[in-house]
Amino acid sequence: MFEQRENWREATARSRERWGVPEPVQLAILHQESRFRPTARPGWRTVLWIIPVGRLSSAYGFGQVKDGTWQDYQKKTKNPRAKRTSFADVADFIGWYGEVIHRITDVEKSDAYHLYLAYHEGPSGFARGSYADKEWLLGVARKVEARAGLYAAQFATCGGPTLP
Repeated sequence: MFEQRENWREATARSRERWGVPEPVQLAILHQESRFRPTARPGWRTVLWIIPVGRLSSAYGFGQVKDGTWQDYQKKTKNPRAKRTSFADVADFIGWYGEVIHRITDVEKSDAYHLYLAYHEGPSGFARGSYADKEWLLGVARKVEARAGLYAAQFATCGGPTLP
């Protein structure tokens, strides 16, 4: 992936250096959220199963970040021009949000499984255990964890970063 997109390697490395979230974890989250599509959006709400009446949420972009969370990021990092369609901005966001999650919940930044649960549920929801009865979400978090491990193994073969 990084052979084709050197700027992605640089962006994830900058995020890791600034915030401490390893590149494989960042990439696994991005893969899960958007499959690396910059304009990804959630599906539509429908009436009578066919008439679209609006999006399921305001999530958007590489990281499927909701409007309010993105605005918090822009404000707290003093980066009002950051865009959810910019890979570099979203890599930085994932690092920043990983730092926020770590401060609030003590989840390690290299723990892809729990970091993803907190990313999805928000730090407060994670702290309340809102994920506990969501078998589907626990399964998704296991996939994120496995993908982070796969990326770490791939990085190791090309001299890139690995998970601690």
